[in-house]
Amino acid sequence: MWVVPEKEIAGLMTPEAAFEAVEAVFAAMARGDASNFPVVREAIGYEDALYGFKGGFDRAALNLGLKAGGYWPNNQKHGIINHQSTVFLFDPDTGRVAAAVGGNLLTALRTAAASAVSIRHLAPKDARVLGMIGAGHQSAFQMRAAVQAADFTSVIGWNPHPQMLTRLADTAAELGLPFEAVDLGRLGAEADVIISITSAFEPLLMDAHVKGPTHIAAMGTDTRGKQELDPALVRRARLFTDEVAQSLSIGEFQHAAAQNMISTSDVTAIGQVIIGNHRGRDDAQITIFDGTGVGLQDLAVAGAVVERAKEQGKAVEVEI
Repeated sequence: MWVVPEKEIAGLMTPEAAFEAVEAVFAAMARGDASNFPVVREAIGYEDALYGFKGGFDRAALNLGLKAGGYWPNNQKHGIINHQSTVFLFDPDTGRVAAAVGGNLLTALRTAAASAVSIRHLAPKDARVLGMIGAGHQSAFQMRAAVQAADFTSVIGWNPHPQMLTRLADTAAELGLPFEAVDLGRLGAEADVIISITSAFEPLLMDAHVKGPTHIAAMGTDTRGKQELDPALVRRARLFTDEVAQSLSIGEFQHAAAQNMISTSDVTAIGQVIIGNHRGRDDAQITIFDGTGVGLQDLAVAGAVVERAKEQGKAVEVEI
C-alpha cells in the first residue's frame, strides 16, 4: 500500500485541483456512477469527541474507501487542530488496502471546494460581495476557494468571537480584497454570496437578515443538532445539497424537515445542476447549498493526491 503523510498534502493538492475532483464526483453521483455508504458519526464519551466514518465507491474513477476521524474540540492543548482524519483507499478489484492518506488538510480543501462548486453553479450573476460567517480554521480555505469561483471585489464577515476576525481580514488581504467586520443584519443585506462555516447548534443567519438575490453555502452542519440557518430562511429558498438523504438527516436541512417545512422533493443534488438536468438558480431569489460532506469527496481528492504523490516520489510504499 501507499502512504501519503499529512505533511506532504499541501504540496500536492491545490484549491483548483480539489474543485475539479469534487465537481467531477458530484457529477458522477448524479449520473448514478458513484454511491456514498451510510455515515457513522458518534459521540465517544471521551474528550467531548465526535468520531465516525464516511465512505463510498466511485465506479467511474474506481475510488473505493472511507475516511475515518472526527472532531476533537480540546485538541488545542495538544497543539493540533480539532479536525483529525485519515483517508483509506482500497483496490476495487481485490479488496486489498491501496493507500492511507493524511486527511486533515484534504478535508478543509474538499469542504471549501464543495462550496466553491455551489458558488460557480448557483451564485447570482455579477456576484461581487462575499459574506463570511465564521472565522475558524476552515474559513480561510473557504474564502480562497470562493474567489476561484466568482469575481468578488470585497469581503464582509461576522464571527461570534470578534477577536478571531483577524483570520478573515488577513486572508482577504492575501487575496487582495478589502475586508470589513459587520453585524449579521448588514451581512445578510449586502452579501451576494454567504458562506457559513461554524460549529453552531442554533440558527445564526435569520430569515429577516437576507435581502435580495443571494446564494448561501451552509457548510458547518454535519451532525444531528448542529444548525446555522433559520428554518424559515430555508423554507423560502431553492435548496441544493451534496446528498439529499444526508442533508435531511444530519445536514442543515434537518431542522426545516423536522418542522415539516420542507420534504425530500424540495431538495436537489448539486450534481443534477452540474450535468444539466436541473435549471439551478434560474429565477430564485435565494439559493442554499447544504454542504454536509460526503465520503466520495474525500475519496476523490485522496485518489488525486495518491497519483500526484507517486509521480513526484512523495508516497511511501509499505507492506501490511
